Amino acid sequence: MSRSPTKPPRRLLASIHDVSPRHEAAVDQLLEEFARAGVTRLAMLVVPDFWREAEIRRGSPYATRLRNWAEGGVEIFLHGYSHRDETEHASWQDRVKARQMTAGEGEFLGLDAEEAERRIHAGRTLIEDITGKPIAGFIAPAWLYGEGTHAAMKNLGIPLAEDHMRVWDPVAGRVLVNTPVITWATRTRMRMLSSLAVASVARTIPLPRIVRLGVHPGDVTVPATLSSVRRTVAKIARTHMPSHYRDMAGDLACAS
Repeated sequence: MSRSPTKPPRRLLASIHDVSPRHEAAVDQLLEEFARAGVTRLAMLVVPDFWREAEIRRGSPYATRLRNWAEGGVEIFLHGYSHRDETEHASWQDRVKARQMTAGEGEFLGLDAEEAERRIHAGRTLIEDITGKPIAGFIAPAWLYGEGTHAAMKNLGIPLAEDHMRVWDPVAGRVLVNTPVITWATRTRMRMLSSLAVASVARTIPLPRIVRLGVHPGDVTVPATLSSVRRTVAKIARTHMPSHYRDMAGDLACAS
């Protein structure tokens, strides 16, 4: 008699973006907010040298903190290298994305495959040397990937990537999650209000089995945004198990 497949649990994939010495205090505050809601299984998106002004050095106190987080069960992703877009974009569409939509932070949108591979390799080597563990994956700043970056990730065997709408395996090209991420914006009033509205809706409607939620250091600087983060995390954590991205592999095995 064949056994029916085990139904995978409802999962919350929570992540802290822009982890860097530059944002140390804000990241600590976000960790406290997650812990208060019982979310200790989470991901950190680490930037090796944020805006070329906050380099993570091997052997530094911050490197020790990064290693301790990884050893404590935090999933570590590489999140660009500098998080700053230094490319002259050929198309007007990419120029709009790079300058207007992301405030010049779409570092990997316009890179060719060679340069994207160089930066990913350098960042990966640094983080893996510090933590003693493989990175969980690569997530481009502002969730913007150019063709060169897609090729570089496949070449380097990056296990996971994500954008606003999905999580996928860059090597196999397989989509693992196909739902939008809940996140907040604080740079302009219009975008802030829009993100607050989306989070408010997310607290009241039925949610998909896997919910992604990403927070940024700037979220702690606006009281309304921090309050929304706090309420949204607490609400979703009651119905969805805080999980690692890698837990999805087990879910797929259960479903097969």
